[in-house]
Amino acid sequence: MSDAIRYDWTVDEVLALMTGPLEPLLERARCVHAEYGAQDVQKCRLLSVKTGGCSEDCGYCSQSAHYKTEVKAETMLPTDDVLRAAREARDAGATRFCMGTAWRQVPEGQKFREVLKMIRGVRDLGMEACVTLGMANEAQLKQMAEAGLTAYNHNLDTSRDYYPKIVTTRSYEDRLKTLQAVRSSGVQICSGGIVGMGESVRDRAALLVELACFKPHPESVPVNLLVPIKGTPLEGARPIAFEEFLRAVATARILMPTSRVRLSAGRNTLSEAEQLQCFEVGANSIFVGEKLLTAPNVDEQEDEALYTKWEGQPASV
Repeated sequence: MSDAIRYDWTVDEVLALMTGPLEPLLERARCVHAEYGAQDVQKCRLLSVKTGGCSEDCGYCSQSAHYKTEVKAETMLPTDDVLRAAREARDAGATRFCMGTAWRQVPEGQKFREVLKMIRGVRDLGMEACVTLGMANEAQLKQMAEAGLTAYNHNLDTSRDYYPKIVTTRSYEDRLKTLQAVRSSGVQICSGGIVGMGESVRDRAALLVELACFKPHPESVPVNLLVPIKGTPLEGARPIAFEEFLRAVATARILMPTSRVRLSAGRNTLSEAEQLQCFEVGANSIFVGEKLLTAPNVDEQEDEALYTKWEGQPASV
């Protein structure tokens, strides 16, 4: 049996775990992962329903109005188009449909009413519905919960200390306040971070501790690998070694045994063998489809081959 589920990890404790000998770390993660259903990998589809023109200055983001990137501001997609995409995703095997908007915070009025329609429509298709809309208050989240929202994504991105080097237009406390409102509304929390933004290993440990202190743990924890975007402050970020990413995935699994650890942005830069390693030590969810908001993703045929190989492995890996 694995370790008992905990909510009191310290940064020093997690840093020691994350930087210790590699194989004991991976083996511990494998054991936890096997106990909590390693073979069950969820397919999710992410669609940008309102692209570009965001007033936030997140240093990694192609959709920020602060930077000159290839992404241009667009109007919100019609609800019928969004639900058509959700139906196609369902028919292709996805069980969760995620909708993202380049907003600083959830607006009131007609746009919010359209979001509620999208949520209801996705649930009517028999899928889980997730949105990532920026900051949201408890009243808005309760309305989304009533519409059937499964999960709300609001990533912490990085550690509390490193965060001001990545984002200056909203505080870490703003992000935590939204996540607390999500929990209070009864909607599941989807929150993770990005690896490879120039942060230290201690920053990665601190981010995971922040997430693991939620009780219960976030139901979904996306682990993103930075996709450097031309025109953003992080376009020249140094790529990190795969082992660093693998250590982050394995540590996330150990700290949050029951959470969905989702391979998200940057998965297209990993080889098939590297993705399978991530599945072995903690990952049990991926985004499918050719694009993640504005970032490239893995080809559908490559994903099918990956799934076939993973499902053919014994459950005790």
